[in-house]
Amino acid sequence: MTMMLEREIKLRFASADDARAAILAAGATPLRGRRFQEDCLLDTAEESLRRRRCVLRVRMESGKSLLTFKGPVQPSPMKLREEFETVVSDGIVLLKILEELGFRVWFRYQK
Repeated sequence: MTMMLEREIKLRFASADDARAAILAAGATPLRGRRFQEDCLLDTAEESLRRRRCVLRVRMESGKSLLTFKGPVQPSPMKLREEFETVVSDGIVLLKILEELGFRVWFRYQK
């Protein structure tokens, strides 16, 4: 089981180029090239996860799929939450299984 604490900070930049330049100026080195991701957020009809401020996500990218559960945001100067994530072999089949168990995709986005 992989559990980690996700730490997230969002910064506003005038453009993607400005953001990229600031990151590189801070000494960061890209680890991977750009890639296409499709994310599906799921919940029950009663919105039990949303009411708990939790997220269940299936992410599909480059033939790889991940199932992620994010717990509620914890008190912190930055966005901090527990995250459990595992690789699955087929995201489409996983979505079907979760739908059969009573979850529904309520939001889908690509990036």
